[in-house]
Amino acid sequence: MKALAFENVSYQYPGGDFDIIDGLSFSVDPGSFHCIVGASGCGKSTILRLVCGLLRPRAGTIRVDGAPIAEQSHYCGYMPQRDLLFPWRTVGENLALPLEIRGGYTRAERRELAEEALADVGLAGCQDKLPKELSGGMRQRAAFARTMLAGSDLLLLDEPFSALDFLTRVSMQEWLLEQWEKHKKTILFITHDVEEAVFLSGSVLAVDRTPVRTLAKIPVPADYPRCRACLARPEMAELREDLIGMLRRQVDV
Repeated sequence: MKALAFENVSYQYPGGDFDIIDGLSFSVDPGSFHCIVGASGCGKSTILRLVCGLLRPRAGTIRVDGAPIAEQSHYCGYMPQRDLLFPWRTVGENLALPLEIRGGYTRAERRELAEEALADVGLAGCQDKLPKELSGGMRQRAAFARTMLAGSDLLLLDEPFSALDFLTRVSMQEWLLEQWEKHKKTILFITHDVEEAVFLSGSVLAVDRTPVRTLAKIPVPADYPRCRACLARPEMAELREDLIGMLRRQVDV
């Protein structure tokens, strides 16, 4: 059974004159890590918004674990580019929000689960801090922990590290791989950074044209666990250049 499957899915934005997603079919396996790359405005984020239900397809079916998403709730966790931590709530209260929405937890239980999640991402002791007291990387880790508390095996990450400085971004990439190897969630990760995609992915899903009718699935020639030294291998450098060339052709069209 596939963790996620698109079956002839189409979507057109209100006021648009064509389907930006046009009969798209693809699937990903449970526990896999895929980065989606493509030029700006090509439809990458639209794919994630369709999965999490922020947008409704014009045609076709989206399935998670074999069942249509229209028949499910709490089937995925979604983390956008900005951390979206509420500034008036403590970090722990921000993390507890998915549990509040789901219901069935006491205040003490929510606090305990938030504390465990913070410790898991290296933020033990930050429960009662306000978001403004955390660095950018710490805020992103808190946002990821909140996404994990959504309780789903499917995580959708939309350029979560793009606003970070270079060294923090590199550190967060390495940290995210550690989290994935520990929890084995299924991850779809949107990025404009080709090197980031090559470093993180088991296979890169590439949007090579708009409307999006297919996603090219390109295996990354490196095993897990990964280290940054693997990016210097000739086959990895060749893949990186191939992806950059594909993106350039898309922009030039």
